[in-house]
Amino acid sequence: ARACSAVPRPPAAMAAQAPIAIKEALQLPNVGINSQFITFTHVTMESEKFICVRETAGNNSVVIIDMANPMQPLRRPITADSALMNPSSKVVALKAAIPNTNPMQDHLQIFNIDAKTKIKSFQMPEQVLFWKWVTPTLIGLVTATAVYHWSMEGASDPVKAFDRTANLEGNQIINYRVSPDMKWCVLVGITAGSPERPQLVKGNMQLFSVEQKRSQALEAHAASFAQVNGTNVITFATKTVVAGQLTSKLHVVPLGGAGFTKKQADLFFPQEFADDFPVSMQVSDKYGLIYVVTKLGLLFVYDLETATAVYRNRISPDPIFLTAASDATGGFYAINRRGQVLLATVNDQTIVPFISGQLNNAELAMSIAKRANLAGAGDLVFRQFDQLFAQGNYKAAAELAAQSPQGALRTPETIAKFKAVPVQPGQSPPLLQYFGTLLTKSGLNAVESVELAKLVISQNKKQLLDNWMNENKLECSEELGDLLQQSDPDMALKVYVKAQASPKVVIMLAQKKEYEKITKYSQQVGYTPDWLQLMMQQLMNDGQGAVNLAQMIVGMTPPGLDINTVTDLFLQRNMIREATSFLLDVLKPNLPEHAMLQTKVLEINLITFPNVADAILANGMFSHYDRPRVAQLCEKAGLYLRALSHYTDLPDIKRCVVNTHAIEPQALTEFFGTLSREWALDCLRELLTLDCLR
Repeated sequence: ARACSAVPRPPAAMAAQAPIAIKEALQLPNVGINSQFITFTHVTMESEKFICVRETAGNNSVVIIDMANPMQPLRRPITADSALMNPSSKVVALKAAIPNTNPMQDHLQIFNIDAKTKIKSFQMPEQVLFWKWVTPTLIGLVTATAVYHWSMEGASDPVKAFDRTANLEGNQIINYRVSPDMKWCVLVGITAGSPERPQLVKGNMQLFSVEQKRSQALEAHAASFAQVNGTNVITFATKTVVAGQLTSKLHVVPLGGAGFTKKQADLFFPQEFADDFPVSMQVSDKYGLIYVVTKLGLLFVYDLETATAVYRNRISPDPIFLTAASDATGGFYAINRRGQVLLATVNDQTIVPFISGQLNNAELAMSIAKRANLAGAGDLVFRQFDQLFAQGNYKAAAELAAQSPQGALRTPETIAKFKAVPVQPGQSPPLLQYFGTLLTKSGLNAVESVELAKLVISQNKKQLLDNWMNENKLECSEELGDLLQQSDPDMALKVYVKAQASPKVVIMLAQKKEYEKITKYSQQVGYTPDWLQLMMQQLMNDGQGAVNLAQMIVGMTPPGLDINTVTDLFLQRNMIREATSFLLDVLKPNLPEHAMLQTKVLEINLITFPNVADAILANGMFSHYDRPRVAQLCEKAGLYLRALSHYTDLPDIKRCVVNTHAIEPQALTEFFGTLSREWALDCLRELLTLDCLR
């Protein structure tokens, strides 16, 4: 009640601590709207996106104000009795009376503004006294006797929804709403006050059940639909004179379903506002709050679930005639007669401390903090959690932790507390109960996911992890991937990918020998692998895999590593065969700039595996290597015929040619055929001399 006592506008310091913040979003006169058109019959605001104003003096026009760019209004020369902007798109509905019709008839049209096309039109056989977009595709039309629904889609005409009840006869209709599930409708009107209090306008309401096709007539000035824990409710505000006594109430009534009982609360009007009355009601799904706005600018804020008063203050010195929900903020817009467009929003930083401190209502503070995931309830949450834990009520403690605002209790410390509780025979561990509760409410955070994975892996129930992963219940992290790497590499890879642990993703792909996927993945996520580190790891684990990886790395554009660096990595580990395999592949083009590498691959094999070198030379794939160096190594390796084919000096040839024991006669004869006559004779003399000496 203390929160509802300060009606005058609070000082700046108090306003900063208030649970509701009010700011001026726009002044209609600042965008060229004359004050004479700032009225209920000229201004409409079907959602937070647009304001629509009809100008009827001189040249008739419709002004459309996009709240995303309010200083650039769109003015169109249109004559209409009413104009409604679609709540979500640039579509306008126009209504104009058809002259010389009796009874009065209206012409209804719907236009796409951007496409400049008419969507549909209809000539209503009776006058439409009030209309409103009830969904982004459906308009509610209220006549003197009935309510119709007109769909923007298709070619259908308006369809009668229900007849008006007698209590609304002669009323000025000020609002019409349909529940989100389209099963309930509510029509609200006002009429002159009772004789004993004529200044107080009387409010009437008709609640219609679509399924039961039944209406209920009630007294109310403002109403709205909402949901509480899955149950449809209607909330409405009344201000009546009963037996000379002024009574102001807020009602929250379930519309079928179980688990919610109707609630009511008093609306505390100060004495100077005795004849003021509600003109609008908005419900915030985000915060679970009811906003009741009065004609003279009072704002009442109530909790939807309990109908508990949260706050009251005067938000406008000028009469308010129109409001619209702001789904983006969880607040609402209000327009007053001066043309101010006010935006009321919940102050996320102060509402919970305000309720727990100023209202001394810790339970409500906790409820709103959980509902909207707000800060400010930390001490309350910790205190309650410790009490539940001390009582051994681990299930309730787990529930509280799962729903703690901003995850205040979802910490390693909480996990440690549950882990430390002794497991009773025949019962599941409290830690597992905690995780089970979290999984039913939402997914787990990174720390929780790792701890749960440790628990189920230790119990050989890894298939549970598969299910939770498929349901996106676990938050992927590098630590979780590390935990799974040995038992399930494929799942670990999925975790690394989701966790954006790119270095680990690349390593895993390399281990799986899926080298092409490495470059594809790296390009997709904009990651440059440490190719040198990757090569070194692969060399330790899989020699042939390292060869394949190396071939891919040097074949990239630009190369991830140069050929010399990769070759040295193989040779540093004495991996001659792998180095040879790599070089033979990358040196296939036989380019002059690869002369040193051609020499190297021949050199290392002539020293260690001469038969491999012999095969390479026999293949004739290289032509730029150091021939004198290779000739010497061939001679040392006993490949005398190869040496002879590379030597160009006679002394070298004469020294080699005498090793006839290692040269086939036919090959030697063919070699002599390649020599000049003089050199051939010299070599023949060398052979004869050596033979005589033997």
